[in-house]
Amino acid sequence: MKPPIAFWFDFISPFGYLASLRIDELAARHGRTVDWRPLLLGVTVLKVMGLPPVPQTPLKGDHAARQIARYLRRHGLALGRDPAAAPMNPLPAARLLAWLRANAPEHARPMARAVFDAHWARGRAMDDAAALRDEALRAGVPAAVVDAGLADPTAAALLRAEVNAAIAAGAFGSPFFIVDGEPFFGVDNLELLDEWLARGGW
Repeated sequence: MKPPIAFWFDFISPFGYLASLRIDELAARHGRTVDWRPLLLGVTVLKVMGLPPVPQTPLKGDHAARQIARYLRRHGLALGRDPAAAPMNPLPAARLLAWLRANAPEHARPMARAVFDAHWARGRAMDDAAALRDEALRAGVPAAVVDAGLADPTAAALLRAEVNAAIAAGAFGSPFFIVDGEPFFGVDNLELLDEWLARGGW
């Protein structure tokens, strides 16, 4: 088996959501799987890089809004919430994902997909336990597994370890991909990642 593609993302990132719609199919065409991994932009961007949130950054914030709109038009997609709206608290969802990766990895990706879909396609706030439980169950994660993940205090430490791993790997934004040690940042680089895999790099 070829090594998986590491897919780092933050649930508050619309670009992470858009990448989540395509990365598995892209990887499968090249005989790869995808390792879905949480990071926190509040740590990588705000604390480590010392930068303000993109929507609050002069010039760059306006560009990001145009970039999202252009991407949506190109792919015939629509969002269920305004990317410029105040972000949800990503900690509950990211902690549950980190816990699932460590304790029930077969349910990690379905849960992440469900949270992304609920938040970005349907506009649902996903920063409380009831909403997370509801959407995880909808994705087929057993109730006992969801409840254990939501109740386990070790989830916070597991998420910290994930964020530290992201930083150690050089992943700073959402989405961020690493394939065979080669990093790719941003949903617009999915085409470049596709070509890299097809050609075996250059």
